[in-house]
Amino acid sequence: MTLTVSIITLNEEKNLARTLESVKKFADEIVIVDSGSTDKTEEIAKNFNAKFYFQKWLGYGPQRNKAIELASSEWVLNIDADEEISEELAKKIADIKDDKNDKIDVFKINFMSVCFGKKIKHGGWSNSYRIRLFKKNSGRFNENNVHEEFITNSHIGKINEYILHHSYSDLEDYFTKFNKYTTLGAIEYYKKNKKASLVSIVLNPIYKFIRMYFFRLGFLDGLEGFILAITSSLYTMVKYYKLKEIYRNNAYIKEGFKNGD
Repeated sequence: MTLTVSIITLNEEKNLARTLESVKKFADEIVIVDSGSTDKTEEIAKNFNAKFYFQKWLGYGPQRNKAIELASSEWVLNIDADEEISEELAKKIADIKDDKNDKIDVFKINFMSVCFGKKIKHGGWSNSYRIRLFKKNSGRFNENNVHEEFITNSHIGKINEYILHHSYSDLEDYFTKFNKYTTLGAIEYYKKNKKASLVSIVLNPIYKFIRMYFFRLGFLDGLEGFILAITSSLYTMVKYYKLKEIYRNNAYIKEGFKNGD
């Protein structure tokens, strides 16, 4: 059986070559759906003979589905441009796609985060599983703009070998993504009519820090573990505060319309 690696991109010249290098031995096809890169993303993709398509940004779930639709293989490995397939996982995937007797159509794969150049093994940053390998017709991602999930009725297998997620190269990279994802998360919560409260803005972040740093042993990752526990707690606070701002601004706009402003 053949396998397509599907990737969505936007200005990924720092990451893409590493990702494509890690899949080239087992991928029969590479499909990249780009939402308007202005750097060398397309040039790098074509150096690896990837099929490169432009698609105006639809949101994470729909954008991933677009890349899946363009795949011509029976198997699809859906990954991000900042993810790297470990050598052990590459061998496992090659075995799965060549096994004609395997009756499992969907697999969730183990993740290990790499932050600031270091593998982060604790604090909830690793040993989490996400569906990334599947038969093309076995399901689709939901329509979420962020935190999208793969929806399937098939039995889900489990692969313990790692995808290495190069989450943040440095603090500047972290806070750029921090601002982006807190905004997207707040918008998603607003669509679901969730509310921002004092508990969600103040107490939840405190609990999150304690859970990540102490209960999930984040302190074993040294300074990086401490920084991630602190900033992740702030992430929760900022996301809920942005949600509060969305409600406030919408109320202001509606009041303005009412008064004829």
